[in-house]
Amino acid sequence: MKWLHTLTGFRKMSFDLDANIVKEKANELGADLVGIVSADTLNEFPPDPKWPQTPDRISPHVKSVIVISKRIPVGAFRSKSNIPVQYMDMLVLRAMDKVGYRLTEWLESQGYPAFVTAAQETDWSYKKASYGRLSTRHLGIEAGLGTFGLEVNILTPEFGPRVYLTGILTEATIEADERITEQVCIGESCSRCLYSCPSDAVRHFGIDKRECATEAQEFGFATILKFWGQFINESEEKKRDLLRDREIFGFWQGLLRVVGSFGDCPRCLAVCPVGNDYHAFLSDIQKVIPEKTPEKVEKAKGFKEARKNGDPVDGLNDWNVRWVGPEGYKGMVARQLQAFKKEQREKEEAAAKK
Repeated sequence: MKWLHTLTGFRKMSFDLDANIVKEKANELGADLVGIVSADTLNEFPPDPKWPQTPDRISPHVKSVIVISKRIPVGAFRSKSNIPVQYMDMLVLRAMDKVGYRLTEWLESQGYPAFVTAAQETDWSYKKASYGRLSTRHLGIEAGLGTFGLEVNILTPEFGPRVYLTGILTEATIEADERITEQVCIGESCSRCLYSCPSDAVRHFGIDKRECATEAQEFGFATILKFWGQFINESEEKKRDLLRDREIFGFWQGLLRVVGSFGDCPRCLAVCPVGNDYHAFLSDIQKVIPEKTPEKVEKAKGFKEARKNGDPVDGLNDWNVRWVGPEGYKGMVARQLQAFKKEQREKEEAAAKK
């Protein structure tokens, strides 16, 4: 039994399931990170009130959302091309779906209906773009797993943006986690995601989804429409040539194993310095950013000045700052790096004594 402090005093709060037991089960099944958020909170704070991605639009019976995350193994980010990351993306998503399904089975064995929301899906009624019925990034933030980065990926303290998330919606009332209110992202003084973006899609705590898609979804839906729009107006001879084009193979491969249809460009994930996985395995190989240009440096300076001066920034307005971290950046990554180096020294000293 918990007690909730309200304006009129204290009232008892009862929960159907112990949150710690739920998290232990999720970890046992293979989740790397687990957080819990109340459906009421998600209904009250949709990512965009004009296009409410909320549980109540899916089911009025949902009481809690269990958010699980799987990390992307960092070895793929040390390779010479994006192909290993693309393949690992598919494997991580498959593994996460299995965890979500098995956790759903367990919840129902406890007497509470549950179902998994798709990690990668599009509801065409939302802005005519790739927006799902729920935003898994916002789910993760509300469940206390991280905060937005400059490029509005969720950054977790443990693995930075190198994660995928999904949500299990259940009719069980479970104690929710607290949001992280300290900004995890270093922010404008870092801007490594901005420097690395090949399509220059990073905005000031925002992203130009169309520009991002030119690299991240090389064989995505927009490319398919463009290809077939061209195809139907060509001569028979040209059509035969187009059917042997590289794009046809890309579409087939995307349907077969997701490669190219989304997550095609991992650059912002690879260079983000948040997470011990970066300190341990990526800081050497990803230190230099070849895509960095003077124009991008000036853009980052403009972001820094705008924030310093308190200029209006859509990504930092009164609504969106909730997910960026209202306390601002207070050195989380620096503290993390110091702790990591200390741990490494202790391991080396212990090994030397053997």
